[in-house]
Amino acid sequence: MNAFGIWERVLLALLVLLLAGFGLGLDGFMTPYALADSTFNFSEKGLLALAMALLIVAGEIDLSIAATMALSSLAMGLAMKAGAGLPLMVLAAFATGALAGALNGWLVTAYRLPSIVVTIGTLSLYRGIALVALGDQAITGYPEPLSVLGNGYLGDLIGVPWLIVPLEFIVFLLMAAAVGTLLHRTVVGRRVYAIGANPIASRFSGIEVDRYRFWLFVFAGVAAALAAAMLTGRIGSTRPNIALGWELDAITMVILGGVAIEGGRGSIVGTVLAALLMGMFTFALGMVNVSGIVMSMLIGVLLVVAMVLPRLGLARWWRPRAAAAGA
Repeated sequence: MNAFGIWERVLLALLVLLLAGFGLGLDGFMTPYALADSTFNFSEKGLLALAMALLIVAGEIDLSIAATMALSSLAMGLAMKAGAGLPLMVLAAFATGALAGALNGWLVTAYRLPSIVVTIGTLSLYRGIALVALGDQAITGYPEPLSVLGNGYLGDLIGVPWLIVPLEFIVFLLMAAAVGTLLHRTVVGRRVYAIGANPIASRFSGIEVDRYRFWLFVFAGVAAALAAAMLTGRIGSTRPNIALGWELDAITMVILGGVAIEGGRGSIVGTVLAALLMGMFTFALGMVNVSGIVMSMLIGVLLVVAMVLPRLGLARWWRPRAAAAGA
């Protein structure tokens, strides 16, 4: 199974050009600390993108994934206020994320509802619960180890100060390696591709399509909970608007990474490269004080371009090679 095709090489070339361009034109961008800090800009979103990539390859989508982050962060905060220690707080977050994903999966598989409609509804539900529970308040005072997870560096943890690799980035890379291995090197991954390409034929071939879809939604909820724990530790608080709009960023990373929106094609390598590209691009824009509104507009443009590009002349070479990644 080839997970590094033509489009992945294009993304890699764009990443090199971005680093060279901003490195030459922006003072301080190519310093080790700036490059390390830029990973904080996308590591949590990258976790969402990895789970979203699996879902989209399987022909589904989860628009509630960022709202699940808010719900998981709320569960951590309420557990802390109830006197729970850090392990129970993290367990509460993961249990909440898994349950939120399970609800999405159950509604999609049990009632044959379109996942886009289901998750629009649960987006409002999960975000609404956080808003009602917190109002305009925030939960603060989280334990120091959680802050270390969100803000720490590997070098500080093992006593090697020059090793300035953020812990969040390491978590993202480990998760990417695990998800990439699952999708590109296992029977489960081949079945996920088959489900996205033709769910009816997959059923006739003996694949339990609904079971795979259900567990992919559960995994998305767990990934959202992990991202919530990292983000809560990084900002030191739980807020009702935490990760607001991040589902768009995650989807953009996936589509820009070469995953076909109709399902059945794509690679995790492309998703990781797209996360790096988007994260470093927005970090560089932040260094020159580009507003968040403009960044949101650019992300929207990237999403549209990434969907339109395959339907132009480039489709002759992109799609066949993108399909090879799922062959």
